[in-house]
Amino acid sequence: MTGQTDLGGAFTLPGASLTVNRMGYGAMQLAGPGVWGPPRDRDAAIAVLRDAVALGINHIDTCDYYGPHVTNQIIREALHPYPDGLVLVTKVGGVRGDGGSWHPAQSPAELTSAIHDNLRNLGLDTLDVVNLRLWGNGHGPADGPLEEQLTTLAGLQQQGLIRHLGVSNVTANQVAEAQRIAPIVCVQNYYNLAHRHDDALIDALAAQGIAYVPFFPLGGFTPLQSSTLESTAASLRVTPMQVALSWLLQRSPNILLIPGTSSVAHLRENVKAAELALPSEVLAELDKIGA
Repeated sequence: MTGQTDLGGAFTLPGASLTVNRMGYGAMQLAGPGVWGPPRDRDAAIAVLRDAVALGINHIDTCDYYGPHVTNQIIREALHPYPDGLVLVTKVGGVRGDGGSWHPAQSPAELTSAIHDNLRNLGLDTLDVVNLRLWGNGHGPADGPLEEQLTTLAGLQQQGLIRHLGVSNVTANQVAEAQRIAPIVCVQNYYNLAHRHDDALIDALAAQGIAYVPFFPLGGFTPLQSSTLESTAASLRVTPMQVALSWLLQRSPNILLIPGTSSVAHLRENVKAAELALPSEVLAELDKIGA
């Protein structure tokens, strides 16, 4: 792949031969409104993916229940055969209901079916990384068992359908339980400048060389709003979202970013955040937002 050589630096997943640039791309917004159905402009969605790869992004986060199936099918149309070094990370553990509702799908049969759906729609024989997405208490992570689910995925890994495993929407206790079942290369949780409940977990994972991948790094469906963020961006002549992404890159070297967009212009704006170095006094002010 061509493009920028330093997208926040590189990170190698533990026990893996997979090295990714820390600025990646999240494909959720490539589906239609509400992550349901096809996009309004399929050609535009394809253009975003191809531009991401051209810019040097080699970590794309996806899921077959985005759409459902739509996002993976667009990725395949845009990028298959996949360029060397491109790492596709997907997740399983959910399903979409009527009208776009979201529901857990955690039985061995449902998880196995989801793996085969991802393989088919992405056009792959093996998935690089699969995250087991737990459903917690409906608002965030909550302690609960994951042995049956992760053991199912570990069995599929032994069959050669999955290279590496991660977990998503989990507590520190669940991460530890998961590591007793199988090697874990990444944790994907809700985290950003204003939502910092995982600070201790990030530091613990960094000490083990495990990637932490924040979803909703820009606030998700409710974008970050902060007068400190706004004034900092204005003083640096960048956007508030670029500041928020740069802060995450500087927060810890094991953080990998997957900001999503359906716009090429917004994609390029996000990528430029990797070039932004925030001074220590600015970081100190931004840290107060989540205090």
